[in-house]
Amino acid sequence: MDFDFTDEQRAIQDVAERFGAERLAPGYIERDAGGPLDRDLICEMGHLGLIAAELPEAFGGSGVDSVTAGLIVEAISHADMNIGYIPLLTGLVGTILAQHGDPDRVRGLVTDACAGKTLLALALTEPGGGSDAASLRLKASRTNDGYLLNGEKTSISLADQADAALVFARTGSEADRAHGISAFLVSCDTPGMSRTAFDDLGSRSVGRGSIFFDDVRVEETALIGVEGAGFRQVMGGFDYSRALIGLMVLAAARASLDESWAYIQERQAFGKPLAAYQGVTFPLAEAETMLEAARLLCYKTLWLRDQGRPHTAEAAMVKWWAPKLAFDVIHQCLLAHGHSGYSKDMAHQQRLRDVLGLQIGDGTAQIQKMVIARERVGRVALDRS
Repeated sequence: MDFDFTDEQRAIQDVAERFGAERLAPGYIERDAGGPLDRDLICEMGHLGLIAAELPEAFGGSGVDSVTAGLIVEAISHADMNIGYIPLLTGLVGTILAQHGDPDRVRGLVTDACAGKTLLALALTEPGGGSDAASLRLKASRTNDGYLLNGEKTSISLADQADAALVFARTGSEADRAHGISAFLVSCDTPGMSRTAFDDLGSRSVGRGSIFFDDVRVEETALIGVEGAGFRQVMGGFDYSRALIGLMVLAAARASLDESWAYIQERQAFGKPLAAYQGVTFPLAEAETMLEAARLLCYKTLWLRDQGRPHTAEAAMVKWWAPKLAFDVIHQCLLAHGHSGYSKDMAHQQRLRDVLGLQIGDGTAQIQKMVIARERVGRVALDRS
């Protein structure tokens, strides 16, 4: 087994790390105030090839493998976990569009997204169904020249900032469940669409919100793929995005842990540096061990994807474990800094708030454990009759 990265992968990782350290990390706390993302900064990231690099070159990507894309997301997230959403979301949405959309319609938009010129949102979750993603009620009714969309999406990342959204709507009956869901590419300035932003605890620079559809008319060409295929399209990408989410949150924890190792060597107590006391170093040593194990599982998941092998169970393991672990590690690092760690002038509290949201978003721990059980013993694990 080879646990090393190639020279090319390390070169890309180095570019991402330098961009993160020089351009993202200095503004991490400031961006927590919320407000729109700096589009020039996102374009800089795109110019360096750091947004959805896994997409084909024909769609603005670099055609790298999943492991390399993970290295990019990890490096960006070490500096600012929230900016890590941009390559993740662009890769998730862009892959669906590139694989299932009409190339003539979607190529320009996806290329602009990879360049940082366009922000894409994934509009799946609804007020009545978070974990139950197949219970969608937003209706797409056929018209003579397209579809009429009515309903609401909620808890959507970049809801009030995105330029376009991949919207999942019901074209069949509610009894059809997943088989009646279709995907539509909709510009966010389409008449009849309105948006609100939430006042969240964390990830404030990216933000979440609701998108409302009130007789929103879209052309036939807005349909991505065929009717009824939308649920399969998006679920096929979640195993990948869950591994990237794992790297996002672990990178944030790594940043706090690195800062804590440095701090305990500088801070003196009873005439010695804190690093001389096992009560201080042992919790950090445990954090090192757990972070390394979780990170390896993330990269194993991405490696399996690159080999075309099943990785659903591994992705679910990553998704329930990594956000919880990252939260616990950052919490310990905050405590290791004493009263100074409790200050908003330091990034620990912000990282704590940022990673907390991903114990909810993209699938809760309970759902992931159900997925793991299903992969091991079959659908009997989901039989609640």
